[in-house]
Amino acid sequence: MSMCFAHVLYYIGMKFAKILKNLRTSSGLSQKELADKLGVCQSNVSDWENDVSRPEYERLIEIADIFDVSLDELLGRNEI
Repeated sequence: MSMCFAHVLYYIGMKFAKILKNLRTSSGLSQKELADKLGVCQSNVSDWENDVSRPEYERLIEIADIFDVSLDELLGRNEI
């Protein structure tokens, strides 16, 4: 069964939010600590984890580097 592009983006966004929160909490970082590492506000991290907004691609690379994961892993693409 094929997913339309909009559904794929929605799915990836929801997966990203969950994956980001799991990576952050399993690393023992607070939202504020992660935000400080990224040079953003804590509310940005909260919005990303609640799928209110999504980071720009440059920020995704920084997040992947912080947690030592690939972008595919960060975006949950290994499950699509």
